[in-house]
Amino acid sequence: MIDEVVTVAARDGTHIGVRVYRPDNGRSPALFGASPYRFDNNILPASPQFLWRETGPIEFYVAQGYAFVQMDVRGSGRSGGDFVFLGRKDQEDLYDVIEWIGAQGWCTGKVGGIGQSYFCMLQWFMAAQAPPSLACIGAHDGLADAYRAGCYHGGIPCDFFPGYWWYQNRFINRFPAEGPGREQETDLAAMVAAHPTYDEFWRERNALELLDRVTVPVYSSGVWSKHQLHTRGNIDAFAKVKGEKKLRLSAAPNAWAAAAEFSSIDFHQKVLLPFYDHYLKGKETDYVKRPNVEYAVRGAGAMRQSETWPPKGVRYTAWHLTAEQSESVTSLNDGGLTLAPPQGQEATTYNYPVPGWVAGVVGFGPSGPPAFDPARRVLTFTTTPLEHDLEIAGPIKLVLYASSTARDTDFFIKLCDQFPQSAEERGKLLNPAFEVVTRGWLRASHRALDPARSTEMVPYHTHRDPQPLTPGEVYRFEISLEPQAYRFKAGHRIRLEIVNGDSPATEALWSHYYRPDKIGADTIHHDARHLSQLILPVTADR
Repeated sequence: MIDEVVTVAARDGTHIGVRVYRPDNGRSPALFGASPYRFDNNILPASPQFLWRETGPIEFYVAQGYAFVQMDVRGSGRSGGDFVFLGRKDQEDLYDVIEWIGAQGWCTGKVGGIGQSYFCMLQWFMAAQAPPSLACIGAHDGLADAYRAGCYHGGIPCDFFPGYWWYQNRFINRFPAEGPGREQETDLAAMVAAHPTYDEFWRERNALELLDRVTVPVYSSGVWSKHQLHTRGNIDAFAKVKGEKKLRLSAAPNAWAAAAEFSSIDFHQKVLLPFYDHYLKGKETDYVKRPNVEYAVRGAGAMRQSETWPPKGVRYTAWHLTAEQSESVTSLNDGGLTLAPPQGQEATTYNYPVPGWVAGVVGFGPSGPPAFDPARRVLTFTTTPLEHDLEIAGPIKLVLYASSTARDTDFFIKLCDQFPQSAEERGKLLNPAFEVVTRGWLRASHRALDPARSTEMVPYHTHRDPQPLTPGEVYRFEISLEPQAYRFKAGHRIRLEIVNGDSPATEALWSHYYRPDKIGADTIHHDARHLSQLILPVTADR
């Protein structure tokens, strides 16, 4: 295998660092990935310990007769310029390097996109610019709208990119596994904070604004457990691109398992290699015979096939929030979730900050530290035990009628699978085991919808002109929970959680810091005139 570091001149004269791995002889199609994570770190194992090693198995692809080309984005690794976080110059650099690859004597002239997470985020921009040498993209696990999916969930600032992620990126650039260290002067936290609404800064970095231009074949491969960051990007991009396309959604249970999956040779042999072999080498592979959509169903341990997303035959079914207690969980209110609408006047109010909150909105259980109890100090609305298994697949929406004593408030929503619990444990007021199915977020002042982009099940908020609340006035909010496929088992309960924040104790890398000025009381209205309801995409109830 030939392994060489090359410098490519971008159109503005900036020197872009590129590493080329290729077979010893002959011409090969090329796989191309770009990130700020430095190809100098590729000597480290592609393992979950190093989450940013998201290239896939480089040596495997070279052995299959591909060149593998990795680019350090400007302002990182061996590339010049300043880091611009998905900006226009990053996008133009992708085009320029792809055309450089296609023109090399060792390349057949065909280039395919590869890589997970940030590598995938940049693949959307590769395809949108349509460089002539780009033949396809294998876009695995990557957001397309950096404002809504990564930096401002529902208009609420998320700590991930300006906090954990940028610290990590500067650290691995400063102390690479090999090669010279470098400093990155960009203040990403200040950059993100300077743009709290969806303005031209974010529009430039939103691939969804461009993806209707894409005509090259696209394999959009997502991961359900990455719904706090990437999952919707793969689904929305699949819907928007115009060329040949397929969608696949994995059940890897968390970010670390997803990294291990993408690093494995088995995944690439079975999933991505047949795609690349077909479009870059012209081989007859099983890829073309695959259904348009393959999706894992969490909780069922099964893969389903469909010609569309959402699957045909989905029944959108409303569960109503009520004051009827489930007597199955200890929370601020223990409300109900029923198919029948409530009667009379019902409302649920809570004051915040809540006494007992320790890490964000999470406190300890009845036995005290160190055990956290995420449900105990939030609002919950829970069904009776399910009589039959219930499977969902598709978009999920919450219609919420609410008022506040404040001029603004936040809604953090979790949909959970609550497991059966013994009477003995319930008698001790221990909360039952559960699994988070999906989440949603909305800042109340960002409630305005874009009617041209919203659908019946997927509200699309403009995030352009926040409007404060009038204290005490009841508003109707439409909140899109992240799409999901999940099977609730018979005897389990569906639980909805509502509160105005989250916690690093429960959100792994994607928490939202609790603002000190969030002081007040919110009321959820769920009466005959205000039908607050959770709408689920039911595919099976048996």
